[in-house]
Amino acid sequence: MPRGARRLPDRCVEHLRAADLVLHAGDVSSVGAFEELRALGPPVEAVQGNADEPELRRLLPETVVVEVERVRIGMLHDPGPRTGREARLAARFPDIEAVVYGHTHVPQAERVDGVWILNPGSPTERRRAPSRSMLLVDVGGRALEPQLVALS
Repeated sequence: MPRGARRLPDRCVEHLRAADLVLHAGDVSSVGAFEELRALGPPVEAVQGNADEPELRRLLPETVVVEVERVRIGMLHDPGPRTGREARLAARFPDIEAVVYGHTHVPQAERVDGVWILNPGSPTERRRAPSRSMLLVDVGGRALEPQLVALS
């Protein structure tokens, strides 16, 4: 979420308002920013990030499993070292169809051994990523289809 003069891009806000559910993989920043996100309309599931203020870290879990229709999605912020990441994430959340993580700001939508490994990137801080981004995920039954959306 934005800090200082930064704000969510208009296109991002449009997608968020149209969503049935918002998943946030950490670094919302503050309780105020979390409330702004929730005020957009859809329910919000979020995990704490390393850059979140202490009050927000107390409110949010480190990990969560969200069920959407018949799809189970595990979420956490920091996926750990790059080497072995996908296998480690899938093993951390048994019996899931996808894992959503944050921290790296590098988008990823990759199916590994039957599990979707998803990182939306960041709509506000691209860092090493090619652009600011977010991820849309369509869920139907036990299937999901991720779509990376470049915002800049």
